[in-house]
Amino acid sequence: MFVMTIDQRGSRRDIDRVEHLLAATSNAALVRPFERTAGDEVQAVADDAATVARLAVDVAADGHWSVGIGFGRVELPLPESTRAGRGPAFEHARDAVEVAKNRRIPIAVRGADPLWGRHAQTAARMLADVIARRSTAGTQAVDLMRTGISQTQAADRLGITPQAMSQRLRAAAWDIDDAAYALVADLLRTADNHTAKVIR
Repeated sequence: MFVMTIDQRGSRRDIDRVEHLLAATSNAALVRPFERTAGDEVQAVADDAATVARLAVDVAADGHWSVGIGFGRVELPLPESTRAGRGPAFEHARDAVEVAKNRRIPIAVRGADPLWGRHAQTAARMLADVIARRSTAGTQAVDLMRTGISQTQAADRLGITPQAMSQRLRAAAWDIDDAAYALVADLLRTADNHTAKVIR
């Protein structure tokens, strides 16, 4: 199981962005949805590594959040409220978000298996770094491609030529996204599975 604890960066000098984050993640496949836990911090529980990989990387790359991922056991049955959850995964997520606050790429992974957790963290940071460096034009191009339309259709929507669209996607390193998200998910899944074997 995975717990994500996310805290807004520089909140004293910024607007409260929590409600926007809650709305943006409301349709995500989560066991327990993101819920404000205290101040400008939110927390969610997930059992799908692919969902965790995409949400955590994208939120960290946004630049406004520190993201902690904890993996491992949670106490069952889970309470209805995310913030009432207990178990090692919640504790690891708390440790992880504190580590993330002091990192250039603000995402950290913690759990009982430090080796696979470190591998997952490295892959997540590398992908988040690529995404964070994209220009506004590159981000718009990638966001359109994520909807499933063709490059030609995306170019039409942006009012640019297919060649210009191709150049934007190349500059944004769009071609690595699917494989990189899958890598992060595989490493998170492996870390969680190894932890389960140790507990048994």
